Amino acid sequence: MPIIEVEALEKTYPGPVKAVCGLSFAVEEGEVFALLGPNGAGKSSTVRMLATLARPTAGRAMVAGHDTVREPAAVRREIGYVAQSSTVDEQLTGVENLRLQGRLFGLRGEALRQRADD
Repeated sequence: MPIIEVEALEKTYPGPVKAVCGLSFAVEEGEVFALLGPNGAGKSSTVRMLATLARPTAGRAMVAGHDTVREPAAVRREIGYVAQSSTVDEQLTGVENLRLQGRLFGLRGEALRQRADD
C-alpha cells in the first residue's frame, strides 16, 4: 500500500483559479519523491491538501492509509510539516512554542505536557 496516494485531486480558489487539476500519483514507503513544477503549478496547494491545511475541491488524498478529509487528525499524527515562513514566536522558549502549537491542535493537560516534553 502506498504511503501517499493521490487520485484526481483538484483545488479551485475563488476567482475561479484552478490551482490543481486532476493530479494523481502514489508514493511507496521509503521511496524518494519530488514534486516539481514552475511557479503557480499547484505544488504548495498540493502539499497543503496533503497536510490537511486545505480541503480539496475534488478527488481524494490518502496519507499513511488515512483520508485527508475524513481523518485529518489521524493524518496529522503521522506527518511533520514545516511551513516556508516561520511560525515560531521568538519571545517564547522552545517548549512554550511546542505547547502553543499543541493547544492549537486540541491537546490539553497531561497529553500536551507529555508531547511537548518528548
